Amino acid sequence: MSIICPTVLADNSHDLRDQIERVAGFAKRIQIDLTDGIFTKNKTVELKHVWIPEGIETDIHLMYQEPEHVLSLLVELHPSMVIVHAESGADIPYLASKLRIQGIKTGVAILPETTISEVAYIFPHVQHVLLFAGNLGSFGGSARLGVLDKVEQIRKIDKRIEIGWDGGANNENCQKIAEAGVQVINVGGAIQNSENPQDAYATMEVLITSINNA
Repeated sequence: MSIICPTVLADNSHDLRDQIERVAGFAKRIQIDLTDGIFTKNKTVELKHVWIPEGIETDIHLMYQEPEHVLSLLVELHPSMVIVHAESGADIPYLASKLRIQGIKTGVAILPETTISEVAYIFPHVQHVLLFAGNLGSFGGSARLGVLDKVEQIRKIDKRIEIGWDGGANNENCQKIAEAGVQVINVGGAIQNSENPQDAYATMEVLITSINNA
């Protein structure tokens, strides 16, 4: 079953709160995107200024070169899951073990150029694989749907793991993404930049419902 997960991307705490409040009334799960200006070109609000809304499952997508440096802040914030990039400098099995002790799940994000064979060794340590197919640290852009080929590759290795998608998802392609077997479809600009975010979310939820019920 697939779900629509609104994402939040802000360069200051005020905008962060606005974006979270924009979707908090209807979203069941959200993803907060954070960048350090090293792994990515731009820098978002700092982790120490992030807050998590009550009653909503919240994932942190950490686009940091050295995620271990903010481990204590992550533990204090206590999101449902922390997603770090395979291409970063992180020792993901080590990080996952530290987060697991605190009851926090770990996900690994994979850029389009990274092959599944390169990262398969990480799968036993994580609960989620995020297929990243957009532009690091920004909303919008077109979805590189060829990345969907990796869903089947992941399933051949690990049927247990949850698969997410991040990058260019909208009402024109969310059905195709769901049909491929992606369970968590993260949506940024198509919801946050909409005149009516709730309607945009609802439209995509209806579109993937037919896939869920097939």
